[in-house]
Amino acid sequence: MAVRVPVMLSLLAGIAALAAPAAAAAQGYNETPETLRPVTDSFDYVRTETMIPMRDGVHLHTVILVPRGARRAPILLTRTPYNADEQTSHNTSRSMESALNGYDNPADVIVGGGYIRVVQDVRGKYGSEGTYVMNRPLAGSRWNPTNVDDSTDAYDTIDWLVKNVPESNGRVGILGISYDGFTPLMALINPHPALKVAIPQHPMVDGWKGDDWFHNGAFRQQNMPYIYEQEGTRANSAKWFTDTTDDYDLYMRPGSAGELGKRRGLEQMGFWKRILEHPAYDSFWQDQALDKILAKQPLKVPIMLVHGLWDAEDIYGDIAVYKALKPKDVAGDMVYLSIGPWNHGQEIEEGASLGALRFGHDTSLWWRKNVLAPFLAHYLKDDPPPMNVAPVTAFQSGTNEWLRLRDWPSTCPEPTCAPVSMPLYLNTDMSLGFTPTPQGRPQYAEYVSDPNKPVPNRPRPVPTAGYDTCEQWACWLVDDQRNPSGRPDVLTFVSPVLDRPVTISGEPVVHLTASTSGTDSDWVVKLIDVYPDEVARNPKMGGYQLPVAMDIFRGRYRESLSMPKPLRPNAPLAYTFGLPTANHVFQPGHRIMVQVQSSWFPLYDRNPQKFVANIFWAKPADFQKATQRVFTSGRQQSWIELPVVPSPGSQPGQPPAPFRTAAAR
Repeated sequence: MAVRVPVMLSLLAGIAALAAPAAAAAQGYNETPETLRPVTDSFDYVRTETMIPMRDGVHLHTVILVPRGARRAPILLTRTPYNADEQTSHNTSRSMESALNGYDNPADVIVGGGYIRVVQDVRGKYGSEGTYVMNRPLAGSRWNPTNVDDSTDAYDTIDWLVKNVPESNGRVGILGISYDGFTPLMALINPHPALKVAIPQHPMVDGWKGDDWFHNGAFRQQNMPYIYEQEGTRANSAKWFTDTTDDYDLYMRPGSAGELGKRRGLEQMGFWKRILEHPAYDSFWQDQALDKILAKQPLKVPIMLVHGLWDAEDIYGDIAVYKALKPKDVAGDMVYLSIGPWNHGQEIEEGASLGALRFGHDTSLWWRKNVLAPFLAHYLKDDPPPMNVAPVTAFQSGTNEWLRLRDWPSTCPEPTCAPVSMPLYLNTDMSLGFTPTPQGRPQYAEYVSDPNKPVPNRPRPVPTAGYDTCEQWACWLVDDQRNPSGRPDVLTFVSPVLDRPVTISGEPVVHLTASTSGTDSDWVVKLIDVYPDEVARNPKMGGYQLPVAMDIFRGRYRESLSMPKPLRPNAPLAYTFGLPTANHVFQPGHRIMVQVQSSWFPLYDRNPQKFVANIFWAKPADFQKATQRVFTSGRQQSWIELPVVPSPGSQPGQPPAPFRTAAAR
């Protein structure tokens, strides 16, 4: 039977009317608001997010924290690839100090000083637009064809802030740790007039000489996961996986760092490709070395460089920048240096201890209160208070004292206190002394280095690199060296027991004469403080072998850092390289030790000990045993050039008394 059209339409309308409430109920069945609006009226700060435009049209995500009620407050800026939101959102309470409980934030100084805190994602990371390039090189250089870099981005950011944050006094300071210490250094290149002070802490400066990627040509392969996660995605969401609890196995099984990267998909990352293409110190690394770049720039902004004596990441760059800039500081009021007993960034955390070491007070808190806070206030406040901060503030390990110095290296406020270079000889009887072995037939100590059984840099199982605990990366530079000292492939030279203190301040320099039966070799040299067998107030330190300064040199770069050459087998060859800066007292009752070895694994990739064009692609058959000889007498005798502080009453060039006394027994 046919149904009339009006009746059909009426039925359909009725069905729709019945369905409408059900559809509305389904749409409303969601307990999450479309947009969350936090109630923050009771907070002691106001948090805003903005996208600041750069000169090329890219916008950078920026978080601004303004203390509630602030007027004419200075701005403290950090530019980071490590997530600005995370660094400003640790809200466990309503306080700004709680919100800043994250990386790069000396929260007590920021809040106590009433600063406006600004944290910005660098271009290409997290909330910022644009593309990411690791430590983006200078604009217009052969390595960066664009017209922007971290110096132009810092300039444009500061320009926007002083024009658009009405609570500020128009004065900006920039600070940060590691990569975030690299960005303050870049901001010093054509700095904005409103930038009044920079505090680079443990900055990335020269990735080949001695910071993150290489040390004197040896590749720091435990940083491969960082490269993968940092460049893999904008938000670091792609994670490096590991299928072993022992990094020794992880890096050994593929055979080479290049092969491991290939297996893990690391070749998708642009920076990894650069590393594979530039294993030597060629123009790629030289052109980006910030100490060289800043040495050519006028000194316009006061700077405080912050160095950690046991910084496992960037132990080279801050001292290199200090050396480059200090000659420009004619008036002595522009370049400052702080040296603390810290690992990488420990100065914003608890600093009473590091691994087994105890310092007797919270060194980090002391530094923030007595150095960082007055330094920032002096340069950033409208009515700057007087500043009683020394040009160099240096912690002296061994005595656990802070020193106020004119410059570095030095040992007192007067220019007459510079340390004296003294040779510490490696002797044939495996002793150390300031008197060389008499000349005669060349003598040596030898060992067999097997790259298939490399010396671990930490006792196995070697933990994955990371800063979460001392068992990870954070404390390995203060590890007890007794484990390697007993290996047959590690030479150990030990001084007599000291009768008097021996103080060193500055950079020890290795003068090694050595031969290898191979055609390439690594040389690892460690300067160590050996504690007495019993330490009454700290039994764990009995017999402890504390590293004071350690580093590695890849033999193929003996003649030229940029042009590797094979070594002449079995020929005594001279190697000269610096160890990290030290400020240490070897106390009476202690001994001085030097260890020499040819591998430091898995921290550094293995040298096959057979010369190959590129060690990243060494094949299993290339890894060969070699007999290593360290020469210990005559003109070829090996020695460490120590920056020794003269003892009271000693004559210039005279060997320190403790060794003369001990040797005379």
